[in-house]
Amino acid sequence: MRISIIIPVLNEAGGIGATLAALQPLRGVGCELILADGGSDDGTREAAGHLCDLWIEAPQGRANQMNAGAAAASGELLLFLHADTRLPVDALAWLERFAASDRLWGRFDVRLSGNRPLFRVIAWFMNQRSRLTGVATGDQAIVVRRTVFERVGGYESIPLMEDVALSKTLRRHSRPYCIWASVITDSRRWEVNGAWRTIVLMWRLRWAYWRGTDPETLARRYRG
Repeated sequence: MRISIIIPVLNEAGGIGATLAALQPLRGVGCELILADGGSDDGTREAAGHLCDLWIEAPQGRANQMNAGAAAASGELLLFLHADTRLPVDALAWLERFAASDRLWGRFDVRLSGNRPLFRVIAWFMNQRSRLTGVATGDQAIVVRRTVFERVGGYESIPLMEDVALSKTLRRHSRPYCIWASVITDSRRWEVNGAWRTIVLMWRLRWAYWRGTDPETLARRYRG
């Protein structure tokens, strides 16, 4: 199966080059690399250069951008990757195992880039929670079969929790294929805002979302 890697970007000029450089081996074996831009004005496109196969412009918002990227993709497997997240070196082998399975979607384990022991604990709980609930976050690099993604209507156009909403929809069709290899996601948000403060904020947002709070309200709280 051909794999399309879809990355939503917004003002990522400082790091997009390194992100795309790390993906060139996958691109070299036939994976399609798509950047879906939400209106960058910092030179992100110039920084990306020729390191992607397709650059598209989309309405701002990760859900909208990822849907636009999926619509333009040619792959049978769609892998949604955040711009600050790196795939493991054996990602392709794991994706091939997923493709050969009977699961309709999946996700990687996650590890935070920082060296603090607390970050390892946070990642462990994130991965275990995902296994227990069958719900993934965007930091875990969600992968889904294109036919299923189209069948469920893609990401819901909401400003926050779009990954949780998609997971819950996909969970009705199949449990996720949980890939033990870890993607590495930037711990900058945890370091700048404080690890414990970020944990509490995310749990409050998830609880409020579960209780039915409008995602627009949650997004304002998140941006804070």
